[in-house]
Amino acid sequence: MESKKQGGKRSFYNIVNPLIPEFQLKDILQVVVGASILAVPIAFTAETWSLGETLPLGNILGLLALSVVFISMFTYYQYHKQAGRGHLWTFLKRVVSTYVLSFLIVAVIMTLIQRAPWETEWLLAFKRVVIVTFPSSLSAVIADTLR
Repeated sequence: MESKKQGGKRSFYNIVNPLIPEFQLKDILQVVVGASILAVPIAFTAETWSLGETLPLGNILGLLALSVVFISMFTYYQYHKQAGRGHLWTFLKRVVSTYVLSFLIVAVIMTLIQRAPWETEWLLAFKRVVIVTFPSSLSAVIADTLR
């Protein structure tokens, strides 16, 4: 893609690029730091661990879905509202990447503090990680907007 002016006219890339930013290394780092901001204090609470034990799987999946919906709404209104419908793949990539990165950060933190027993009770580990990923993913998507 060429980013220079051609014959005094702005190229298509220069016009569209500010509307649809790519998910670059800087964005990934912002998501990681943003996810960590809320993951650390919440992952260390006994209430979170207890919720993972008591909430049914349906509620956990509801929290996961709600996280993705909130990330999608924020991402859409922040980056894609003005761009129209032609950028669905970029939108989906940003939403999924934000959630997956947040989930992985939380999983690592909770594994390190021995509150995600993946080998013995993987369902409990998954439930706890999803619970903490809910606020973590929201802070990640907000941190991603920082310039």
